[in-house]
Amino acid sequence: MAIDLDKKADLAGPGIGDYCQLADILPHDYRSALTPRETQQAIFQVKRFIEDNLCKELNLMRVEVPLIVDVGSGVNDMLDHVGSRTPIQFHISNDRDAHPIDAQVVQAATKWKRAALKQFDCRVGEGICTDMRAVRKDYFLDHDHSAYVDQWDWERVMTVDQRNLDFLKDVVKKIWKVLVGAERFAQSLFPQLKDSRYPDLPEKLAFLHAEEILEMFPNLPC
Repeated sequence: MAIDLDKKADLAGPGIGDYCQLADILPHDYRSALTPRETQQAIFQVKRFIEDNLCKELNLMRVEVPLIVDVGSGVNDMLDHVGSRTPIQFHISNDRDAHPIDAQVVQAATKWKRAALKQFDCRVGEGICTDMRAVRKDYFLDHDHSAYVDQWDWERVMTVDQRNLDFLKDVVKKIWKVLVGAERFAQSLFPQLKDSRYPDLPEKLAFLHAEEILEMFPNLPC
């Protein structure tokens, strides 16, 4: 696959891509409401809450995603269409090259999740949830992008008939219910997180079409 070396945005990865711009955007008077110890406790508790309730609301089972995959497996994602964000690759000699393996560190679990649905015999309405760890070495490192990725991934079996807007909205509402619940849960553990400067998440979502947004904000850049 040919790599377009002029694609600077892809080489940098998502994010601002300029530390001078970053300095102008980030607040200089930020102070955490929690101590470092409390922050770690909150992260653990909230992650557990979201994971458990996401599985409950969407009928998912918790599974482990691999950190390292065989190059030949084809389940590692390149993250773009020109190959500018390449995975970390290394050779495993495995018994003095008697059974060698060319391996890659996972960049994303998108392809793996689809295969996992079949591997774990998921039926319609069932799915998987995993806490994916990955390394994306070509990302620009800013306030919310790291070379180390820790994120949830989930996938569920659906029918062709379920590929409609109403079904999608229903799924989004269930996810939102979990996030609102997580906020309330975090505030119950650490009351100092309930701050008048930061309003609570709304209980209900408003769904807007892209054309409606353009009508509301006609000067919005495309």
